[in-house]
Amino acid sequence: MKEPTSEFVPTATHWGNYLAEVRDGVVHRLHPRDDDPDPSPIAAGMAQHHDSPVRLTSPMVRAGWLEHGPGATGHGRGRRGAEPFVEVSHDEAVRLVADELDRVRREYGNAAIFGGSYGWASAGRFHHAQSQLHRFLNAVGGYTRSVNTYSSAAVNVVLDHVVGGMVLAQQQAPTWEEIAEHGELVVAFGGLPAKNVQVNPGGLARHRSVGLQQRCRQAGVRFVNIGPIRGDVPAALEATWVPCRPNTDVAMMLGIAHTLDAEGLADHDFLERCCVGWERFARYLRGEADGQPKDARWAAAICDVDAAAITGLAHDIARSRTVVTAAYALQRAHHGEQVHWMALTLSAMSGSLGRPGGGFGVSLGAFEWLGNPASPWSVASLPQGHNPVEAFIPVARIADLLLRPGERFVYDGGEHTYPEIRFVHWAGGNPFHHHQDLNRLRAAWQRPDTVVVHEPWWSPIARHADVVFPAATSLERNDIAAGRGEHTLTPMRRAVDPPAGVRTDYQVFTDLAARLGVGETFTEGRDEMAWVGRLYDQTRTRLAESGVALAGFEEFWEAGEPVELPRVARGPSMYERLRVDPVANPLPTPSGRIEISSPTIAGFGYDDCPAHPSWLEPAEWLGSSQARRYGLHLCSNQPATRLHSQYDHGETSQLGKVSGREPVVLHPDDARDRGVVDGAVVRVFNDRGACLAGARVSDELRPGVVQLATGAWYDPQDPAEEQPLEVHGNPNVLTLDIGTSSLAQGPSSNTTLVEIEPYTGPLPPVGAFTPPPVTSRPPPGPAANVSTGISAGWVNGETSYTASGS
Repeated sequence: MKEPTSEFVPTATHWGNYLAEVRDGVVHRLHPRDDDPDPSPIAAGMAQHHDSPVRLTSPMVRAGWLEHGPGATGHGRGRRGAEPFVEVSHDEAVRLVADELDRVRREYGNAAIFGGSYGWASAGRFHHAQSQLHRFLNAVGGYTRSVNTYSSAAVNVVLDHVVGGMVLAQQQAPTWEEIAEHGELVVAFGGLPAKNVQVNPGGLARHRSVGLQQRCRQAGVRFVNIGPIRGDVPAALEATWVPCRPNTDVAMMLGIAHTLDAEGLADHDFLERCCVGWERFARYLRGEADGQPKDARWAAAICDVDAAAITGLAHDIARSRTVVTAAYALQRAHHGEQVHWMALTLSAMSGSLGRPGGGFGVSLGAFEWLGNPASPWSVASLPQGHNPVEAFIPVARIADLLLRPGERFVYDGGEHTYPEIRFVHWAGGNPFHHHQDLNRLRAAWQRPDTVVVHEPWWSPIARHADVVFPAATSLERNDIAAGRGEHTLTPMRRAVDPPAGVRTDYQVFTDLAARLGVGETFTEGRDEMAWVGRLYDQTRTRLAESGVALAGFEEFWEAGEPVELPRVARGPSMYERLRVDPVANPLPTPSGRIEISSPTIAGFGYDDCPAHPSWLEPAEWLGSSQARRYGLHLCSNQPATRLHSQYDHGETSQLGKVSGREPVVLHPDDARDRGVVDGAVVRVFNDRGACLAGARVSDELRPGVVQLATGAWYDPQDPAEEQPLEVHGNPNVLTLDIGTSSLAQGPSSNTTLVEIEPYTGPLPPVGAFTPPPVTSRPPPGPAANVSTGISAGWVNGETSYTASGS
């Protein structure tokens, strides 16, 4: 019998470009492209679970919602996340959702619709799930939105004020090539985790960062890793490890800064000409403002390191061309705004800011594009339209939004009100991965009348929905991809058709828009390929205006090959220009200079975010009284085996589990003190919740610290309980759900204390990858509409829906 021939179809992901090998209509494997020197293994799970037992292939409706109609759950109305589902047709699901959305906007207004829908989703300029949702909701009158990201809310907001913007600062940071040529020292607060640079928002063509970092080391550049985990800097970089306590990085930076100032090593010429607010900050640093000099001895007591290590590092920084960088993870903590503000200040003091190969690295190592020359080219994306609704929330305040309607909140100098949310529509994300204190979120999630989700799989967000639309994956759609900062434009051709009954988000929104009378507004008369071609042509026109010629769309699509966009030599950075002439080269800040002290932030009057970088004691840390009860600091960092929670059911993620659960790493001393052995299942707990995880014992992290990566699919043992045991190792049942400060209101997940004990009871099975029960539909209500199978009548002032049929 003749072997079936393979077709190789180009596609793109957040973790690289691949060729999908297709035989007999089935994706067998994703092959990295030959020009990728360090491809990510995450793609292995994509083909494996393209058609898996947890794949959603039909629209599903929660049984309680179908029986009782929209409304907050509980009180005999069932509970989201704890009920069976009923399979319905696509047309029926569209009718249910469109009619409910119409009811909510008529009765409560569009501010009652939450469409924040935060999440990475998948690569692609057209099928970007959040853009699709926002475009649809804007077509029907708008929605309450969210601002900023869980990744970088605190640094994003504070750098807007003090240097002109986070993305601008990232684009102006030194590249690894410049560091290799001119640099001598990289001081990495929070490290440079290699696992992070296997991904890039929107895609990447080649994984170059790890190799470029190694080139720096070969050129003689020295690395210092300041943080509790040794492996957060690759071993090949031979970094000096300074294992400070978590959440004390600002104190460490202040101790270094005090040494530079006290010993006459600070760059006072730069501080006086190119910065504002140095003198006010200096009074705080020297202790003139509060009687406490922030010297190395003071910092050492907070950070639990030797004072000599702090002074020695200050001397090394002063005599070397130095890059100071701080990981995103550090600002996902209480008072997280202070970290990058202080890192910028330390860089300004160092003498290296504004000189080649030195300066402020922002968050080198967070993504592949950071540390590489950023592309200057603008690639078109799906326009979202205009949102006339003014209401918004800081992205990490979603539980507050649902639990506290009508309450006031402050954010970035303003005061706002949480609207009452009746309808939640989510596509392309999983809040039961990225939000904190999941037991609190579960309670909040019961409040809206209706929750609608688009998902390919029975992930946690799908299980907590009222209506679920099965969504096509990136292997089942046509698109183009261009990642942030990337110089490559990649065709994403459909490798296989989606399973019968599965549609793309665009098709679902097209049908919803048509039923709501805004079909033409949403589609503009275009199908998928017409939109993909339009976005390519818009990009082609933009580049042509700069003298860059691209092939026509048909030629590009047929060729199926990534197109390399020209690389443009980068001139002097904004910091170099500022150093030369701060008057002629102002920054986009109120003063035109770096704002070590910010009059704008001072004017907000926030006690938890003062006028200049400061050490503010976090709500939970190892130096607090809480540590006597919960003696371990939890680092819930990014996983190495997946992107957030994506493809947790895939091969790469599953191979990293311990007894089917996410591994928790603890120091041998902590393990011994608690009777924990390597490979055992343990209970990790605090007052907010508890989860089971598989123990890994390692001296690669400092005592008193445990590391449990995010992204294990949330799996409560008994979802009907208010605080169930989570059995799969999701750390966000433990994390603290408060804002970083009144300025950014970002997530404070890395300010969390826990304890660990061996788990001795019967080991509960992991059910995260077993679909929830699907039951037959309830009997029809008395006013059932026979023609549609849906009854719609007023019961006690609410609309009641019941599906009929067998």
